[in-house]
Amino acid sequence: MFFDASLEDPQELARIDDTLRGVATWGAHIRHAHMAAAEVLETIEVDDRPRAVVAGGTEGRLFRAVLEPVCPVPFVAWPHPGLPGWAGPLDRVVVVSPGGVGDEELSAVAEARRRGCSMLVTAPEDSPMHAATAGRDTIFLPAGSSDPTALAVPILRALHQLGLGPDVDAEQVALALDDVAERCAPAVSVDQNPAKELALVLADATPLVWGGSVLAARAARRIAEGFRVASGRPAVAGDDDQLVPLLSSAPEVDVFADPFEDGPEPNRPALVMLEDGTESPVIDAARQRLREVAETASVRTHTVNAVKGAEIVRFASLLAIGRYAAAYLALGLGRPA
Repeated sequence: MFFDASLEDPQELARIDDTLRGVATWGAHIRHAHMAAAEVLETIEVDDRPRAVVAGGTEGRLFRAVLEPVCPVPFVAWPHPGLPGWAGPLDRVVVVSPGGVGDEELSAVAEARRRGCSMLVTAPEDSPMHAATAGRDTIFLPAGSSDPTALAVPILRALHQLGLGPDVDAEQVALALDDVAERCAPAVSVDQNPAKELALVLADATPLVWGGSVLAARAARRIAEGFRVASGRPAVAGDDDQLVPLLSSAPEVDVFADPFEDGPEPNRPALVMLEDGTESPVIDAARQRLREVAETASVRTHTVNAVKGAEIVRFASLLAIGRYAAAYLALGLGRPA
């Protein structure tokens, strides 16, 4: 059972204060990460173009989502120990290691050194990762945060300066997250708070989360995982081909059902559409298809809009709203946030 009143009760909201504070300070994490890396970033210039870029460790798939459409060389996210067999001296390896001690990240840089790859790495300066990456072919950015997404921002900036990716303004990302924090704060009422509103939509529903662009789809997967943890119930992220069958098979609403005699009805799906402003005929067709199927199946549809800005700005703002919503969902269900 979902307790709506908990979303407006200061005493209840205090139970998730630590979780909410963690999301609210995400903008500050972005700024700290950028400041810690600023001195090194000032020295980076366009270098010889690598044959390919391999992103190992944390946030590799985020880098691929941002860079793949514009990177002038092949880009590979490698979520495994070591490196792909073909990686060699002509390639650049990118690693984000918030703790500087991860076995997979350390194995990736060890392989990169053995094979003569150039490296772009961020990790704490006093970590084993720093020692493992020392060398003239390594650009090392000191980590100013333990948050992997925050650390991804200076890495993206460095890749831009190397001529491998789009321009990324850390302050614009931080400002977007500050904006989300203001709108989703616990003191903001449900009718003005997009995260609380989303939590109410999902109170007794199974979330089906869709994002049309590559980055919105990436955000959808991470948000769905947050909903699963928060609710202890299934949550699915996917494209229209994956979600349409789930919408079509939604149980019909029985307006005559008696919850006391018949027991509680099974949770019906709710379609959550993440809109980051990306428009294309393919995305438009998928959006329209999902809306039509949801309407036919009497499934509620809820739209979450990103803060306007560059791709990483939109991605981070969607993810932040989702993190807030997961915290409010857990609170209403009486679960740990």
